[in-house]
Amino acid sequence: MTARVRVCRACDQVIEDPEDGVIVLHHESSSGPGWDVWAHRDHADDVDVIDRDLLRIMTRVLVSRHLRGV
Repeated sequence: MTARVRVCRACDQVIEDPEDGVIVLHHESSSGPGWDVWAHRDHADDVDVIDRDLLRIMTRVLVSRHLRGV
């Protein structure tokens, strides 16, 4: 069995100490269970967790509703 390598999303370095790694978000997958995104504890606040596609879509919906007066 091979051990999983955890890589920090913020600095792209391997997380050597398991106690130093934290899950910052989870990506869903349409063909499986998805995967966790890891970061060093010190870098967790530096990871961008905003879903840009969702933000773009919701902005268009809200602007459209506002222009229609809904």
